[in-house]
Amino acid sequence: MITVKFETLGENVTIPHRQSHEAAGYDVHAYIPEPFTIRKGEIAAVATGLRVEVPSGYLLSVRPRSGLSFKHGVTCVNSPGTIDADYRGEVKILLINLGPKDYTIEPGERIAQFLLEKSYAIEWQRADLSESQRGEAGFGSTGKT
Repeated sequence: MITVKFETLGENVTIPHRQSHEAAGYDVHAYIPEPFTIRKGEIAAVATGLRVEVPSGYLLSVRPRSGLSFKHGVTCVNSPGTIDADYRGEVKILLINLGPKDYTIEPGERIAQFLLEKSYAIEWQRADLSESQRGEAGFGSTGKT
């Protein structure tokens, strides 16, 4: 198990947690004083009341909650979002309402999920690339199925 240190920015901040033992994601909750409406087509930065210290060599990936996305069309606008190991500010979740109607977020509501992921340092090397069967064929070039 890997430890992620955190601080809360007030009382009653909900610590990210899994809904089941095998769940990959840790649910993140809105830390807002009152209900907040995201109008259809609108983007909002929603407070979590959390500051985190991600271990060096890792990142926290911010991902949408499937139920919120499927039922209401509310999802993370920059999915997946990235919380870097050296960031120490409050984590805010960037949500967009792609649904057919306005959506109201309640205080303490689950709005996203965190996944801890390994981050690798990359050494970029300029080189002539090898040939491949696909070559430069781009979007949609591998077929429908």
